[in-house]
Amino acid sequence: MTAYTQPIYVAAIFFAILVFMLFIPWLIYTYRKYNHLPLSTTIITFSFIFYFLSALFLVLLPLPEIRDTCSLQKSDTQHFSLVPFQFVANTFENSGIVLTQPGTYMQLFKQPSFYQAFFNFLLLLPFGIYLRYFFQEKKYWKKALGFTFGLTLFYEITQVTGIYGIYNCAYRIFDVDDLMLNTSGGVLGFFIAPAVLALFPSKQKVKAKADILAHDEVKKMSVLLAIIIDLFICKIVIRIVLNMSNVNEVSEFVASTIALFVMFFFIPLHWSGHTVGTKIMRFRYDSKVCRAETNKRLFKRFGAIYAMYFITVIASTLNNMEVPMDSPYYKSSVFLTLGTWIIFVTLTIVLFIHVMLVVFGKEKRRFYFDEASDLYTTRKK
Repeated sequence: MTAYTQPIYVAAIFFAILVFMLFIPWLIYTYRKYNHLPLSTTIITFSFIFYFLSALFLVLLPLPEIRDTCSLQKSDTQHFSLVPFQFVANTFENSGIVLTQPGTYMQLFKQPSFYQAFFNFLLLLPFGIYLRYFFQEKKYWKKALGFTFGLTLFYEITQVTGIYGIYNCAYRIFDVDDLMLNTSGGVLGFFIAPAVLALFPSKQKVKAKADILAHDEVKKMSVLLAIIIDLFICKIVIRIVLNMSNVNEVSEFVASTIALFVMFFFIPLHWSGHTVGTKIMRFRYDSKVCRAETNKRLFKRFGAIYAMYFITVIASTLNNMEVPMDSPYYKSSVFLTLGTWIIFVTLTIVLFIHVMLVVFGKEKRRFYFDEASDLYTTRKK
């Protein structure tokens, strides 16, 4: 079983890395499209990624230890098996199975050829289920057949070409039986998929819920993702600017101040309440009073966001102060550093709790910067 469990273990490691890299982009995509996080869509999408990685590694692993695989094979090694149903002959050969004697049928489950064929059949059966979810209707079974055959053909070509030349000889054969078994499993999965997909809401139901939320409701997760996007862009711009100039604490402070001012006040001031992040997440800020009042409140919002950054800078500066031990101010500096560290940690914890309460608080609270500025989110233009 190691031949099957080891590739799945490797796939799990790669999957964990991909989840770490893709989760925030996935949140942005789903909240932009549906205005909420459909749990069923998330489970199906990420399980499909894990399944696809597992299937790929089951086909490719274990890899040869050297690239010169030709040196490990005899000169007359066959890299193709083009005889259909050869696995049937291999299963019954020297198996002791007699068709007229049902008592010998249990020998079937002791044959390696049978297990290999069975697992090849199962390999793309989940792929057919996923295709049914994406295509929805049974009438698209021919497309499912084409996609499944194309995928298994890709697997076979990858193997027989030594992963497209990475290895100078094929380390697994091109087997026509694999093509038939994989394709048959995928098509069967397409037809039996409704029994599995009944556990999840259909794509139509997910879209219907999104349409209900689409009128003018902006989820707090959308607001959080928007500010994450804005801060990320600010960070990139600041790094670029600092790399073009002399980097020190003063230049970094000035660059950060300008970047935050532009992102959270100047841009929304001239872009009808949009920042880059809110534009991506499809909403904007408005006071629901008048344009002049909105502009004042946008500045208050910038001030509330900037205050957190300014406190962080002050705390970092005080924490990094170096006072000689023989200085009369040394003891004071120790207490100041300790107090600053406590304030910074407390502020971080409070901010984290605040974000959690807002995001998971059933839309009853607003983020402190929106509450302080009394600005409202809207999807109306």
